[in-house]
Amino acid sequence: MTGPSAAAPPRGGAIALLCRALMLAGGATLLATALLTVASVLRRWLLGQPIPGDFELVQAGSGLAVFGFLAFGTLRRANILVDTFTGWLPATLCRGIDAFWNLVWAAAAALLAWRMALGALDALRSDTRSMVLSMPLWWAIGLGALALLATALAALRCALRPGEKA
Repeated sequence: MTGPSAAAPPRGGAIALLCRALMLAGGATLLATALLTVASVLRRWLLGQPIPGDFELVQAGSGLAVFGFLAFGTLRRANILVDTFTGWLPATLCRGIDAFWNLVWAAAAALLAWRMALGALDALRSDTRSMVLSMPLWWAIGLGALALLATALAALRCALRPGEKA
């Protein structure tokens, strides 16, 4: 098989490398939250008490994992496509429509990244912390903003290269 397959990793480039790193970090984070959940349930079962703050760590970890997967999924064009109305159109026109919607997605992700970055700065300035562990929250919000920025870059790359699979 000579062409790119759905299972192939993205080709080189800084955007692809960043998307892949975020995806791997998201997977590791999701695995860590699953292990934390198992440990907390076992501790509750054996000792009658969960790991303190387990739900805070699972909330942050799950959210960061999802953000980590967004950029890679965008780059791989692994989003849900509904082509009921465009399936009969010429391939060139379909690529143009896809490029337009990738530009819209890039703009939306960039806007969300900007607002989350401002939220991270605000959380840092106000020293916003979680309730049980008193864990600072700015870093998690900032990592989410970084992942959304990477998603915007991936969508922009897809818009500029509409026929290419990453």
